[in-house]
Amino acid sequence: MFSFTRQFTKQGREITESDKKIISMVFEKCDEDKKGYLSREDVKMAVVMLFGYKPSKSETNFFMEHALRDSLPGVPLDLLVSLMGKKLSVEDPYDKTRHIFNAFDVHCRGFLTMEDFQKAFSRAAPRLPRRTVQEAFR
Repeated sequence: MFSFTRQFTKQGREITESDKKIISMVFEKCDEDKKGYLSREDVKMAVVMLFGYKPSKSETNFFMEHALRDSLPGVPLDLLVSLMGKKLSVEDPYDKTRHIFNAFDVHCRGFLTMEDFQKAFSRAAPRLPRRTVQEAFR
């Protein structure tokens, strides 16, 4: 069976100028000493800032190996844009939605009840009117 998700990730998406600008801003924030490259720890922080998770050791090694291959002391901006751009281009557009749903589905049932939905919103947006939450659920 050929799923939409597989089809999307194989085709990917174009990296935009906006994506490049965001990656550049993250680079500047992570390169606190203005070395012109990101160290291993800086790269981890960049991944956290861009994707919202701490990369595994093997993923960090992957990024650092590209810099070492070119005899660089760390990951320069152009390499970071290239690597993170590739990662952005194959990102599953529904991944974030799945993570949010799983956070709401505290009983791991695969569906949300009105009560689950209201509890989640009371934590995430406590000032949102109850009626708005109920309408969003429908």
